[in-house]
Amino acid sequence: MDFGAIKKAAEAYGPSMSRFLRDMIAIPSESCEEKGVVYRIKEEMEKLGYDKVEIDGLGNVIGWMGDGEKIIAIDSHIDTVGIGNINNWEADPYKGYETDKIIYGRGGSDQEGGLASAVYGTKIMKDLGLIPQGYKIMVVGSVQEEDCDGMCWQYIYNVDKIVPEFVISTEPTDGGIYRGHRGRMEIRVDVKGISCHGSAPERGDNAIYKMADILQDVRALNENPADDSVEIKGLVKMLDPKYNPEHYEDARFLGRGTCTTSQIFYTSPSRCAVADSCAISIDRRMTAGETYKSCLKEIEDLPSVKKYGEDVKVSMYWYDRPAWTGEVYKTECFFPTWINKESAPHVKALVDAYHELWGKERIWADDTAKSKREGRPLVDKWTFSTNGVAIQGRYGIPCVGFGPGAESQAHAPNEITWKQDLVVCAALYAAVPMLYKPAEKKESATSFRQELTGNDIR
Repeated sequence: MDFGAIKKAAEAYGPSMSRFLRDMIAIPSESCEEKGVVYRIKEEMEKLGYDKVEIDGLGNVIGWMGDGEKIIAIDSHIDTVGIGNINNWEADPYKGYETDKIIYGRGGSDQEGGLASAVYGTKIMKDLGLIPQGYKIMVVGSVQEEDCDGMCWQYIYNVDKIVPEFVISTEPTDGGIYRGHRGRMEIRVDVKGISCHGSAPERGDNAIYKMADILQDVRALNENPADDSVEIKGLVKMLDPKYNPEHYEDARFLGRGTCTTSQIFYTSPSRCAVADSCAISIDRRMTAGETYKSCLKEIEDLPSVKKYGEDVKVSMYWYDRPAWTGEVYKTECFFPTWINKESAPHVKALVDAYHELWGKERIWADDTAKSKREGRPLVDKWTFSTNGVAIQGRYGIPCVGFGPGAESQAHAPNEITWKQDLVVCAALYAAVPMLYKPAEKKESATSFRQELTGNDIR
């Protein structure tokens, strides 16, 4: 394979990728509102000569190159979060701007930049004859990831009936190759009370006061140590072989689990009455060795939750928001943890491509990128969650990440991505299929997958 030709082609397409990304940024595309950007992507794929471009029932846009039976997929979610407080932005987040090095605007790193690189990386495969015999390439612009990561791939797997041999996620990786991340789940705690007139609060039962006790216990679960000095042992315990004998090493790779209260709700007859209900949402990040059942039980076992007994209900959220097409795919808000083995052939294919194209170390485009990347290992993991929770976490389809931009830019004001990253990623995507060695699939690619730890995942 002529790696010099691949790099030259990627560099030549650099201005086109930048223009394409600027066009996508200019089209607001929050979850469930992606229609405009879907059709812009479809237009670009058709212009570049994709063999087939389709939009499925959920609204995912899928481009195909090649005619083999086996599939190598490249996934990019094309929805973004909102802009938050506009006063925190230096410029219009949708109009954006570019310099010789960066592109500014909502979605540049998270993660329409990944889609731009994937679309052009696959075009390079076609230009240079880099699609292996018997394979075809699937480029997915997936929807609703910010609302419910992985649900789009539940639809692709269960409704579209598409099962790739492996998937490259183009979520931002700060120049690294990522082989897994923590899972997460969305937990709700409801507390009942009895209202009364606020002038005589002793006649009622204030649900907010009950919740105040529970909030302190949730905070302790996240912050406490794991020794006998505390009643509530903190989530750091999963890094200790005493509490997590089978999976503590994987937990140390991923990092400890966390929990935080993210929302609070209440009901009360008026501002001069005792609250008769209170509820909170908990964002729970899960490391290796934890299951959704164990996470629910941890909340149920908190001293304050036990104290209030049947007045407290602990549950998991469900997601059923309609896609931009009107389609509804209802699913529980559970997003499984997963890790690949470094020896897995799809991981090795990315590492080999990177070494041939760009050397042994992470590269950076400027001093800002250097400050975040220098000294970090080339093969690592994400801090946040991706569609990999379904691709590999639920279904065991091997998944690995390499994408333009930085995690630190995700969901932040003044989001940027680097033009050089677009070129680097497009070149790597183009090189990977010919370096993939399916004969090396002698055992599971999975180092840890939450489905294998006692969960009933439908």
